[in-house]
Amino acid sequence: MNNSRSDSYAAAGVDITAGYRAVELMKQHVARTVTDGVASDVGGFGGLFRPDLSGVQKPVLVSGTDGVGTKLKLAFLTDRHDTVGIDCVAMCVNDIVCCGAKPLFFLDYIACGKNRPERIAEIVKGVAEGCVQAGAALIGGETAEMPGFYPEEEYDLAGFAVGLADETRLPDKESIRPGDVLLALPSSGLHSNGFSLVRRVLDVEHCDLTAPQERLSGLSLGEALLTPTKIYVKPILALFEAVAVKSVCHITGGGFYENIPRGLPKTVSAFIDRKAVITPPVFDLIQEAGNIPERDMFNTFNMGVGMTVVVSKEEADHALSVLKQQGVCAYVLGEIRAGEGSVVL
Repeated sequence: MNNSRSDSYAAAGVDITAGYRAVELMKQHVARTVTDGVASDVGGFGGLFRPDLSGVQKPVLVSGTDGVGTKLKLAFLTDRHDTVGIDCVAMCVNDIVCCGAKPLFFLDYIACGKNRPERIAEIVKGVAEGCVQAGAALIGGETAEMPGFYPEEEYDLAGFAVGLADETRLPDKESIRPGDVLLALPSSGLHSNGFSLVRRVLDVEHCDLTAPQERLSGLSLGEALLTPTKIYVKPILALFEAVAVKSVCHITGGGFYENIPRGLPKTVSAFIDRKAVITPPVFDLIQEAGNIPERDMFNTFNMGVGMTVVVSKEEADHALSVLKQQGVCAYVLGEIRAGEGSVVL
């Protein structure tokens, strides 16, 4: 480490030794994510993974990539950096599990104005926690110090996940029929979408993010907004083992109106019971502050529903029971009727 230092590069704002220090600090967190398939250590030029294909008739790799978005602004304002990594993992693994894919490994990318090793380690701590929740290994990543491109106290965070599915067991949305049931898996809050709107209507740069609020069950606004995205991998995989899952949708940007139709054929529509939707109070606070029409709320946020699943009416009760055993209080959100592949709310 001492032999690898460039005074000229440091004068330009890039501290190579800070990068090495960050890697050393994050190793303890990465170690928590090691699974049987990991075949390399952190610090190499590539992450190696040896997949176990036993019992998989037609192996297919499923990949997903995403970032945290402007939710990071809340991390900067509150100086809390150990949860956004969970969001980064969640946004990727929640996508690929919609195909019934078990996440195998994850890689992250952190770009910052100034490499502060302790802060980078806090970010990676969150990434590692997300990987543990998803059962994925964190086998590599990249930290890029980019002075002049990012402010010194800011950074961006993105990543990608690769999972394994059996092509013979992929959900088939064309099998959805009128009479099938749409189930809702509750969200933990805003997750990682709509924060450009949230930041504008709540004026987060100038409001009190630290005071506990009774309407938020004693949480401060900062805590409520930074609540990590729920990771649904284990309950959804358990559901695939127990029932015939016809469709799974991850409710992200675009809310109900954009995401649910992606999991429907053009011959049916999802009719949602508005009264059934369990919406956490943080959404009411945002809607009131911005005087936002209800349709816009459902077209921007998850409104308390992180994932939806379509199963037959005959298997709905069993599906709910399986999810409950996994610690998820799912409920019936609506039903499938003849339509044109849309959402009726």
